[in-house]
Amino acid sequence: MASRTEPSGCSGRGGGGGAAPGILPLPLLLLLLAAAALIPRGGGQNLVTEDVTVVEGEVATISCRVKNSDDSVIQLLNPNRQTIYFKDFRPLKDSRFQLVNFSNSELRVSLTNVSISDEGRYFCQLYTDPPQEIYTTMTVLVPPRNLMIDIQKDIATEGEEIELNCTAMASRPATTIRWFKGNKELPGKSEVEQWSDMFTVTSQLLLTVGREDDGVPVICLVDHPAVKDLQTQRYLEVMYKPQVRVLQNYPLQGLTREGEPLELTCTAFGKPQPTEVKWLRVDDEMPQHVVVSGSNLLINNLNKTDNGTYRCEASNAVGKSSADYMLFVYDTTATTEPAVHGFTQLPNSAEELDYGDLSDSRAGDEGSIRAVDHAVIGGVVAVVVFAMLCLLIILGRYFARHKGTYFTHEAKGADDAADADTAIINAEGGQNNSEEKKEYFI
Repeated sequence: MASRTEPSGCSGRGGGGGAAPGILPLPLLLLLLAAAALIPRGGGQNLVTEDVTVVEGEVATISCRVKNSDDSVIQLLNPNRQTIYFKDFRPLKDSRFQLVNFSNSELRVSLTNVSISDEGRYFCQLYTDPPQEIYTTMTVLVPPRNLMIDIQKDIATEGEEIELNCTAMASRPATTIRWFKGNKELPGKSEVEQWSDMFTVTSQLLLTVGREDDGVPVICLVDHPAVKDLQTQRYLEVMYKPQVRVLQNYPLQGLTREGEPLELTCTAFGKPQPTEVKWLRVDDEMPQHVVVSGSNLLINNLNKTDNGTYRCEASNAVGKSSADYMLFVYDTTATTEPAVHGFTQLPNSAEELDYGDLSDSRAGDEGSIRAVDHAVIGGVVAVVVFAMLCLLIILGRYFARHKGTYFTHEAKGADDAADADTAIINAEGGQNNSEEKKEYFI
């Protein structure tokens, strides 16, 4: 029986079953790719790189370095594992990637005009045996856009609470908003909204305003790693009642004496500026000889009937305020001023007390105050001296009653006696008249 030999289809010669010279067989290529996917990442390798943080639109630099070079090939891949650079050759057709440095120990590449889509992991590969791989993470920061302050009321009234909102739009990561009034930081309440990969932050500030806040800037400041000193501000406009003061133009210092003139000026400042300023006399009619011209009051010839309280009132669209001047007319010979003379601003509400509108001073300012103090001191000294004199008189009378010279008739005639026995014998009346002895107090 004849045997039959069939040609083998697995021969490496002829047909399509053989591999072309210089090209790896498909099974071997798949094996190498699988091995590359299992390459460990982390410490103990010869490759070194660092994570990259970059602001959108700026330039990022990725570096793959070899600690101990053995002339192995270095390769850089993008997050989609497409080769960006193989040694110094760029297979990827993205001109934003440019070679910065290539050597046996480093492959450094720059990426211009970075966008959010560029964020992710970039892989450094070193063709050693076994191959090595390590990745670097690129983080793209987006600064906030359209930072703005929205105020509830453009013009506020003192004592009113207003609401301000500051919005920082489309940032990554979310921003932190801080509030300042002048140089003082104020607490706000923030809300964060996320749209895709972007964040919008809105912060609310509730502020009770006073007259001292008029013209003060309120600042919204953003803290974000992609931007420095980003802020916006709004100036507060606050309406408030007039602040009233009475000034004594003449006499400048000293007493308001009978027969002399008195000139007062009322100053009033508010927002809006006071539309009306008027003088009146409290609890009595204004004397006919008093001359009022706008904010000035003039009395040419003072007399006792002018004594009383004179009030200056000023008003605007917000409200009304007043200040009082208490007049006391002295005699022409008076040199000391009592404590009732002066001027005082009276508040019309508790709010005015908070703003220090209440004032009380004496006419003649510091000179008059010193005169009153000296009078009080003099009175105290006089009382002390009078008390000491009374004490001396009482003590004198006490000692005079308990100490003195006594003269009796017992020893009358004994002054000329030569000795004691003779004095007793010569004493008038002797012992027999002892019952008639009398004692006198001088």
